[in-house]
Amino acid sequence: MSDHAPSDAPVLRVGFVPGVTPTKWERKWRERFPERPLELVGVAQGEQDAALRDGRVDMCFVRLPINRDGMHAIPLYREVPVVVVPKDHPISVFDQVSTAELADERIQDTSDLDGAVDAIELVAANVGVAIVPHSIARLHHRKDTVYRTVTDMPETEVALAWPVDSTSDITEEFVGIVRGRTERSSRSPSGRAATVEQPKKSKVKKPERGGARTGVGKRDTGGRSRASGQKNPRRRGR
Repeated sequence: MSDHAPSDAPVLRVGFVPGVTPTKWERKWRERFPERPLELVGVAQGEQDAALRDGRVDMCFVRLPINRDGMHAIPLYREVPVVVVPKDHPISVFDQVSTAELADERIQDTSDLDGAVDAIELVAANVGVAIVPHSIARLHHRKDTVYRTVTDMPETEVALAWPVDSTSDITEEFVGIVRGRTERSSRSPSGRAATVEQPKKSKVKKPERGGARTGVGKRDTGGRSRASGQKNPRRRGR
């Protein structure tokens, strides 16, 4: 935020749930709009919908699903699920496993991702294993635990959401930055004038099929399967 920002400049409050790292978009915003203050607000996963509806934040990076009633939501990327196990657990020697191979394990309840840190602490104490999105495992990583991809569980999806009735020029500008629009193709009045003749459609890179995905359109296709024992190009470990 510029030291010379007008005192009455609207503050854009952008929330983010655990595991999401919005700093790259914050940096681009400050570079492009130095006089428009942006505030990042950490939001508990269980509060993501309420935070948007009661006005605590103007927009929020959420983990789907959310209540779509009266809400815009732009899907951004998907996360593979991983299983967190003690460092000396037999699963630790493999790069990926299936749910069938976890059938005999005590699986901690991580339906409320806000309690994932407690579940992982139990895992470290050799009380079962925990299955969470990759970014949550990375966020709460411990030296006495490791995490491995689970190949046959649904991925989770991260999206940028905001109330329909709160759509404004400033929210459109932030959407443009998140979707990778250049300054020239901005939806601001000057940006629109510059692109009337040759409008460009922004693209959100879609995840490819045929492999475990860890980011926006990126594929992880390798590893040794515990079930098959075959090798392929994946680097071992995390």
